[in-house]
Amino acid sequence: MPLDLSYVDDTVARLGRAPDAVIPVLQALQDHYGYLPEEALRRVCASTHITPAALSGVATFYDMFRHKPVGKHIVQVCHGTACHVGGAERVEDALRRHLRIPEGDDTDAERKFTIERVACLGCCTLAPVVRIAEETTGYATPEKIPGTIQDFLARPPSPSRTALDQGLQPKPRAASRGGNGGAEIKVCLDSCCRAKGTDRVFQALQESIVLNGANASVKRVGCVGACYRTPMLEVAVPGRSSLTYTGLTLAETERLVSAHCRPQGLARRVSRLWNQGLEVLLLDDGRLTPSPPSPTPSRPPADDQAFFGRQVHIAMEHHGRLDPLDLDEYMAHEGFVALRRCLGDDRSVRSDGSAGSVRSALTSEEIIKTIESSGLRGRGGAGFPTGQKWRLVRQQAEPTKYVVCNGDEGDPGAFMDRMILESFPYRVIEGLAIAAVAVGAHEAIFYVRHEYPQALWRLRAALAEVESRGWLGERLLGSDYPLRISIKEGAGAFVCGEETALIASVEGRRGMPRLRPPFPAQAGLWGKPTLINNVETLAMVPWIIRHGGAAFAGLGTATSKGTKVFSLAGKVRRAGLIEIPMGTTLRQIVEEIGGGVGPGRRFKAVQIGGPSGGCVPARLADTPVDYESLRAIGAIMGSGGMVVLDDTACMVDIARYFLQFTQNQSCGKCTFCRIGTKRMLELLNRLCGGTATRKHLQELEQLAPQVAEGSLCGLGKTAPNPVLTTLRYFRDEYEAHLAGRCPAGKCTALIKYRVRENCTGCTICAQRCPVNAIPMTPYVRHVIDLHKCTRCDSCRQVCPYGAVEVV
Repeated sequence: MPLDLSYVDDTVARLGRAPDAVIPVLQALQDHYGYLPEEALRRVCASTHITPAALSGVATFYDMFRHKPVGKHIVQVCHGTACHVGGAERVEDALRRHLRIPEGDDTDAERKFTIERVACLGCCTLAPVVRIAEETTGYATPEKIPGTIQDFLARPPSPSRTALDQGLQPKPRAASRGGNGGAEIKVCLDSCCRAKGTDRVFQALQESIVLNGANASVKRVGCVGACYRTPMLEVAVPGRSSLTYTGLTLAETERLVSAHCRPQGLARRVSRLWNQGLEVLLLDDGRLTPSPPSPTPSRPPADDQAFFGRQVHIAMEHHGRLDPLDLDEYMAHEGFVALRRCLGDDRSVRSDGSAGSVRSALTSEEIIKTIESSGLRGRGGAGFPTGQKWRLVRQQAEPTKYVVCNGDEGDPGAFMDRMILESFPYRVIEGLAIAAVAVGAHEAIFYVRHEYPQALWRLRAALAEVESRGWLGERLLGSDYPLRISIKEGAGAFVCGEETALIASVEGRRGMPRLRPPFPAQAGLWGKPTLINNVETLAMVPWIIRHGGAAFAGLGTATSKGTKVFSLAGKVRRAGLIEIPMGTTLRQIVEEIGGGVGPGRRFKAVQIGGPSGGCVPARLADTPVDYESLRAIGAIMGSGGMVVLDDTACMVDIARYFLQFTQNQSCGKCTFCRIGTKRMLELLNRLCGGTATRKHLQELEQLAPQVAEGSLCGLGKTAPNPVLTTLRYFRDEYEAHLAGRCPAGKCTALIKYRVRENCTGCTICAQRCPVNAIPMTPYVRHVIDLHKCTRCDSCRQVCPYGAVEVV
């Protein structure tokens, strides 16, 4: 059947015919067709100013684009750092076996499922993570895969991210039943929470309130940060202490509502409970509750005190309390006060724009001096002084300038920007607008990862709400200052986190860095001066303008001021999103805030800074987290990903994992990065495969600093960091691999399984073996066929007697 190309024509008409429209056009076509059909691409070239060479170059450069038909359902397997440490490879192997997808292919014979590797889905605290369509599942294991697929096919689809948010935005508070002294139930609906089922709990609570006629409301709120307690909700009843519930099931939602919310119609409520066959108990205050009793609130004060005790929230101000898309609520909590001050209107912001005292606007010089005095440095990784960058852009004589918010959070193991965009979109919009006013720009752009659909939707919804009030466009917040803000989606290239590669992507080209100078501040987007700051940096700005630079500078260290947001994941008990003063030590983060590693395990290292960072051993855990201290031990802060490793991690495998990532993400422009990282990866594969010699290890040690020295951009210059730090601090593990042994039992080519004498022949391991490598021999000591064995580790994990060991 001929392909219907009418959608191509409609897309081109909607998105434009200029060369810079190429990435949005390709994204729209893939969303519609599932891949990029050749006929559709030819039609694009025929109806636009995009040449076939440019179209092909872009379509083959970015990871997100597919060039052959896919199955009905896309199964995305996250291979971010935390997921890799948690066993993502084994999860993908289990998916392939269950869906009967052969090695080397990505789609099953019936074209029902297609497996797609994703560098990071931004749900690192739930690792390993699998996403099927819009259903995200955390804590995936090989054993759970059959049930996960079965549940997905059997249950009705969960409401889409957009559908659920559309049902709430922008008036959940105004329309609530709880406005007259009723209970308010706060539920986080960010990506991590949705992956644990809070969206279904949210819907069930709404339905229960309506059916019971309860005087209550359910309120969507932003991220609390305590991901280790997800799914979590808070019940606030006037005149009583708030109660927190964790692990609430759908069946318990009605009992929770009945326990805390006074019914509007008593007779209706009693009748409904009797019809359900439940015993009804009338309490002294007139509330009704069925038996069995309502769920028990979760009260882990020691955990919460330790988790939040050291935190100071600036970028995450009002965390877990505000609806991310309620503009009136944001304004009621000093929202846009900083921007109005920069525009000369120092009023308390009201939704109707009504009166207040007016004073002279802060000049650009005053705004920039405030940022300079705060000591704020870029939170995207390099740590360049923010005020200095703003000043450089402001000084350019060119009248046309741009500001860009870099939300292309490509580090595997990091999700700070995703959370901030989902939970605090108005705060980032305000920070971006202040930056534009400070440097004299009248056009601003959000560049956000395509892999963050909920962040993108909420950002679009927030911008639409601000625009609907006439606060963007010709008159920013009613002033005479014009500012237009648009959104560009990234296409899955980690290198586009680098400023010049990002600019190339926005302009519709392959995301390849260029030599500097000139710097983007001098000649960036379309050759004009361009200011680029990341999400977290801009989220700090409104607070600094409101409280003054000195207040921010009073936190942190002498050279690293303020706070920093980190995603704390990996082998740690209390994983989550934290914001701490600079100078907090790694030990305080891992052991006090994170609660240390799991029972029976030993804290081994922290991988910090993503592919550009390094592995810091536990013996250096008293190192303060600031730019200079981390650099002194061979690591960098990066954007803020922090993955805790215990004694089950193989440090040679961790180094190989990051080289796989950076080699795959290399744009290929410079030889040291393109060829050097490939050769380093080959050497690490030899080490993990048991075929390396002393000469190979020496070559790796020589090559790593050469790649760092000779590469063009930050990706290549920092790619050797994980190798250099593991060689420096875990040399003994490299030596063990040379001897044909992996101490952690992770490198499959170097490990074998053996069943010890205490095996009772219970057959549990044989039942769980996915490749039938263990014969079913009841009451007889089992034997593992090592030729069939895939080293999935299932037998060792399920053995109730500890009879399976790695040798």
